[in-house]
Amino acid sequence: MERPWLKFYEEGVPHHIDYPRIPLYQVLDDTAKEFPDLDAVIFQGKRIKYRELAGWARDLASGLHQIGIKKGQRVAIMLANCPQYIVAYYAILRLGGVVVNVNPMYVERELEFQLHDAGAQTIVAARDLLSRLEAVQGKIPLKTIILTDLDEHVRGERGRGQGGGGRPGIHEYAELLKKGKSQPPPSVSVDPDEVALLQYTGGTTGFSKGAMLTHYNLVSDVVQCVSWNVGAERGKERMLAVLPFFHVYGMTVTMNEAIYLAATIILLPRFQVDDCLEAINAHQPTRFPGVPTMYIAIINHPKVRDYNISSIKVCSSGSAPMPVEALRKFEELTGGKISEGYGLTEASPVTHANPFSGQRKIGSIGLPRPDTDSKIVDLETGEKDLPPGEEGELCIRGPQVMKGYWNRSEESAKSLRNGWLYTGDIAKMDEEGYFYIVDRKKDMIICGGYNVYPREVEEALYLNPKILEACALGVPDPYRGETVKAFVVLKPGQKATAEEIIEFCRQNLARFKVPTRVEFRNELPKSHVGKVLKKVLREEESQKRPV
Repeated sequence: MERPWLKFYEEGVPHHIDYPRIPLYQVLDDTAKEFPDLDAVIFQGKRIKYRELAGWARDLASGLHQIGIKKGQRVAIMLANCPQYIVAYYAILRLGGVVVNVNPMYVERELEFQLHDAGAQTIVAARDLLSRLEAVQGKIPLKTIILTDLDEHVRGERGRGQGGGGRPGIHEYAELLKKGKSQPPPSVSVDPDEVALLQYTGGTTGFSKGAMLTHYNLVSDVVQCVSWNVGAERGKERMLAVLPFFHVYGMTVTMNEAIYLAATIILLPRFQVDDCLEAINAHQPTRFPGVPTMYIAIINHPKVRDYNISSIKVCSSGSAPMPVEALRKFEELTGGKISEGYGLTEASPVTHANPFSGQRKIGSIGLPRPDTDSKIVDLETGEKDLPPGEEGELCIRGPQVMKGYWNRSEESAKSLRNGWLYTGDIAKMDEEGYFYIVDRKKDMIICGGYNVYPREVEEALYLNPKILEACALGVPDPYRGETVKAFVVLKPGQKATAEEIIEFCRQNLARFKVPTRVEFRNELPKSHVGKVLKKVLREEESQKRPV
């Protein structure tokens, strides 16, 4: 197919890559062999060398093998960011196991569904989650629970042993490490085309689905990410890892990419703006992958100029659209550059990004990554390719695209057609091959026959200097079918009326796009990665309607 975007690749970014046909765990082994004494992780003041990290992964693999973990078994990880997450992830892969990422904030209903669907019999989890796990254990095939404390490697001592009580099926992470030192892990043949990860989608359109990502998918996406970072120096970068590793974006772009680059991972368990600024000031990261809400929180912090955040050279923004005004303010503040990109769980996840040094188009998701084809097809049939400028569904083809959905052949057939992944996102391509996400198909608002995309409304709202956060969605209207409602969080100390916000939008939007209703909130509901949860707002709106 024609690839107009290739001529706009910046110098140094390859059009084609010969991806290494290796299991993903070899990435850690190779880096540890080349940079054994380099700091791999800085966590709560503790510095961990690459030789230590790789050694722990081997020891844990042996310990897991000794309690019965075999090739092909699904093993869940339910941890916030900590060294044990990295160790467990690579240990499971070394055994030919399949990692199942689980959000530590999941309630029992969500936990029961995911573990049952994945058929996971073993889980590595934080100790304070034990009661939640035991509550669902009798309803699912979960047999083995491995407990750890987030600060275990920081304390330099064995696990407390609290909570397990020596009960059958409950093991201590620290004891498995100790057990693993007694013998090397088994040599397991792992084909790169075998499944490495079941990464569950957000479940915003029904039941969450497990995307089957292979070793080759994940290695390819990491290599593509590294190839895009012209100027990145192996063994000299410092990665701020505040995106959660249990989310596919954080897992690939902060953890796996950092290890491939032999970067030092400045590791934070979760995003809290004060802790984040302290970490940047103390450890001077060069790279900061994030989401818009993180960058917005930083630029609006009242004492941001008290911190030295000038070490940040490049940022990758994904998961949600980046407001243009926020991007400009963050770059002015740091001197770094934000590359807005795009990805989805089913593609490991990154597929597009703006060049860091080449031509960047603010508001676009940039160009397809090397060896990644993209096209826009009509929304009705999905079979007609659309020319530049026309809006339709974004489709992707590349080495990072999933094998399919776990145990869901019908859903796989809908998403994967003739080698293309149908994303469900409405997009357009310009004449130069830059892509623009217009909105999700399911989020499109139809007002009196006109299509309104929430992102357009949100961009206009973010132009208002009084607004900290905003989102827009469609709500029922007896006359127009749907109308636009804006949900707004004002900056501290600011005041505004609904009429004032609506009038502001009238000055920046076509009449049919202007919100007719405004709701002020102290905060917007967000996912674990900071993405605004419109499904929660929709549910709240539906409950307001008369039955």
